[in-house]
Amino acid sequence: MADHQGKYNIKAISTMLGIHPGTLRAWERRYKLIEPIRNDAGHRLYTDDQLNVLKWIVNKVNHGFTIGQAVELLDKQDVIETVNDETVNNNQMDNIKEDILHSLLKFEERKANELLDYAFNVFSIEKVVIHILGSILIEVGDKWEKNEITIAHEHFSTSFLRTRIGMVFQHLPVNGLLPKVVTVCGPNEQHEIGLLIFNFYLRRRGYETVYLGAGIPGDDVIDAVREINPRMVIISCTLTEHLSDTLKLTDGLKEFFPDLVVGLGGEALKNIPQSSKKFYESFLVGENEEEWMKWLKNRL
Repeated sequence: MADHQGKYNIKAISTMLGIHPGTLRAWERRYKLIEPIRNDAGHRLYTDDQLNVLKWIVNKVNHGFTIGQAVELLDKQDVIETVNDETVNNNQMDNIKEDILHSLLKFEERKANELLDYAFNVFSIEKVVIHILGSILIEVGDKWEKNEITIAHEHFSTSFLRTRIGMVFQHLPVNGLLPKVVTVCGPNEQHEIGLLIFNFYLRRRGYETVYLGAGIPGDDVIDAVREINPRMVIISCTLTEHLSDTLKLTDGLKEFFPDLVVGLGGEALKNIPQSSKKFYESFLVGENEEEWMKWLKNRL
C-alpha cells in the first residue's frame, strides 16, 4: 500500500523525477495536476500517490507527449492501478530478458530473434533497447568477467545486440534544432554496446549523432571532431586498463575545443583515481535514464 501521508519535499521530488522545482510549481498552477499537502511552514509535501502521478506524467513527456496531452490522458483515479500494471509489465520484461539471454548463451539466434520481435510488439522501443537489451549487455559482461561464459558466448551475444540495436536506428528521426553529438569508445576500448545504448537514447530524443564506435585512436578522434564540429562528444570506457587513455583523450578534446561538451560513461569510470574524481565529476553522464536526462539538461 502507498503511504498517503505527505513525506517528500519539492527538492526530493525534483531530484527523483529529474525536473526543475519551478517546472513542478508551474504544472500545479496551470493544470491543477495535484495539490500537495502543506506543512506548518507552508512548504509542499508530496505523498506516494502524488509521486506516482508525477512519475506517470514525466514518463509520458519523455516519450514525446506534451505536458498538456499527458494531463488529458491522465485519469487520477486509475494512476495507482496503472503503476501496478507497469510493475506487472516490468516483471514480464524481466522474464523476456532472461529468455533472450538464455537463448543467446545457447547460441540459439532464431529463438532470440523471435523473443525480441515479440518484445518489440509488446513494449515501447525505448523499454526494449534500454531495459531489455541494456540489461542483457550488463549481465553478459558480468558473466564474462567472472569466467562464467566463454569469449565465444560474449562475442556472439554482443554481435547479436549490436545488429538489432543498429536496425532500430534506421527508423529514428532527427530534430535539426538539437545539437550534433559524436559518440565514440575510448582509445583501445572494444566494448561498444553500452555506447550504442546511449547513442540510441540520444537518437530517440532527436539528437543527430555521429557514431564512431570502437577502434579509433585518440588523435583520429580529435581530427574527426575538428571536421564534424559537434556540440558534444560522448566517450565510453568499459575496461579499467583503458581508462587512463580515455581521460587523456578527454583532456585533449577540452584543450583543443574549450567550448565542446564532453561526456564520459562506462563501468571503468567508477575507477577514476581519487585524486582526479572531483575534476572529472562534471563529465560523468551517469548510469541510468534519469541520470542521463539530468546530465543533458545541465549541459545543453
